[in-house]
Amino acid sequence: MSGTDRTKQFSPGPSPVVILVAPQMGENIGMAARAMANFGLRGLRLVAPRDGWPNEKALAASSGAVEIVENASVHATFREAIGDLNFVLATTARERGQMKQVFAPDQAMAQARREIETGGRVGIVFGGERSGLDNEEISLCDAILTFPVNPAFASFNLAQAVLLVGYEWFRSAQGEALPFDGDIRSPRAPREMTVSFFDFLETELEEAGFFPPEKKPIMMRNLRDVFLRREMTEQDVRTLRGAFTSLLARRRARVK
Repeated sequence: MSGTDRTKQFSPGPSPVVILVAPQMGENIGMAARAMANFGLRGLRLVAPRDGWPNEKALAASSGAVEIVENASVHATFREAIGDLNFVLATTARERGQMKQVFAPDQAMAQARREIETGGRVGIVFGGERSGLDNEEISLCDAILTFPVNPAFASFNLAQAVLLVGYEWFRSAQGEALPFDGDIRSPRAPREMTVSFFDFLETELEEAGFFPPEKKPIMMRNLRDVFLRREMTEQDVRTLRGAFTSLLARRRARVK
């Protein structure tokens, strides 16, 4: 199935909103929007962006996710940004000493989907680039979403964190289905076609003196196995026969 076909089939449906608290750089907001678009997340809320809003750098960095950037809502406080939500996840890479349920990304997105399917509104909160979310902000959230990372280097770029969560969200809806596959378009070659190619190859190799007389049968069987292990398609056989024919024609022209 082509990527175009999969695009037509994907219906995003309701999704969590992404909330960026005190983002510092427009570029990071734009890249976060791009990550959202990759995985079917659409609602973006910004809490007190440092460089103001709208932001041209965010638009430029979104790489086509312009609609998400242009429709982003700006909020003066975190409480305002989450006021209409029923279930809020705080992302953090550090243990905060708060008595909250902690989810891995896949668990968190499964829970988010259950909340949405029962009519809830879900938000996923990401802190600013420098220090992440503070304990007061986390205390207003229902649960923590964290990542299984190297504890010696747990710092994430903002857009990377959004990308990882978005991937798990999309996977919770689409499963492991890929946007395209590696299906071979040409059908497997019929045996008559394959045998004809082997006869052609055997004749030409024999004329070239390739086979020691006593070893010809086993060498030819081995050659057949080499090709048959590749599960040759009709196109494979045509291509191989054409390539050998061209090489032979060139050699014969030199002999003349």
